[in-house]
Amino acid sequence: MLRNTPNNETVIVEYGFADSTGDDVNQIKNNWQNLAEAVVRALASYIGVTYTPPEGEASNYYIVKKGDTLYSIAREYGVSVDELKKANNLQSNNLTIGMSLMIPEFDDEVQNEEYYIVKAGDTLYKIAGLYGMTVNELKALNNLTSNNLSIGQRLRVVSESLPSINTYTVQKGDSLYSIAKKFGITVDELKKANNKTSNLLTIGETLNIPDNNTSPGRVHTVQAGDTLYSIARLYNTTVSDVMRLNNLANSILTIGMKLNV
Repeated sequence: MLRNTPNNETVIVEYGFADSTGDDVNQIKNNWQNLAEAVVRALASYIGVTYTPPEGEASNYYIVKKGDTLYSIAREYGVSVDELKKANNLQSNNLTIGMSLMIPEFDDEVQNEEYYIVKAGDTLYKIAGLYGMTVNELKALNNLTSNNLSIGQRLRVVSESLPSINTYTVQKGDSLYSIAKKFGITVDELKKANNKTSNLLTIGETLNIPDNNTSPGRVHTVQAGDTLYSIARLYNTTVSDVMRLNNLANSILTIGMKLNV
């Protein structure tokens, strides 16, 4: 029922249905505080007053100031423009001073070396070089199928938990020697792990990679084509750990360099 109350405006908020066969009830029970605060934010925006988040929630929101743009805000918080627009149901890039923006997945960790926010003039080659990776490694880490980038796009550049490599799928141009070199093992070790009596390979064949290349305290000799990322992945560690362990100030490597891993 709507009450006809003078000087007041009635607002109906529909969260779901109590008899829904879906998950409406659990959604309400588990998120009622966020849902209630969302109504307050919406009303504040509707009547044109400044929204002030309750204590403890201010870090999740940003109040637009003069000179702000979606790009500058997204860059400051380590998110993309698209993510920021989606979190706030924005259909355009227009902002008004005093507007309250919710910052999606706000986390201090997005400011560290795990992510990179694309800026004007950036290329995959340039970004990959900054983090000791190849373009193909950067594309694979971000599931990119092209070299196109957009300003404000967030790229993952270092994985905190790189998976251990146990198998390898043979590709066109591979040889036992090139694969063994890639994983820092010998051809004999690779053949033994796969019960091979010859050096023949077939495209699509899956090879087991012996685990002796991940023993702690090993010294890796840099070879042609090596990058900090490929070395870190090889030894199931991170680029930052390799750099810290070897007191490296940048990602430049030279063939023959010895690295503690």
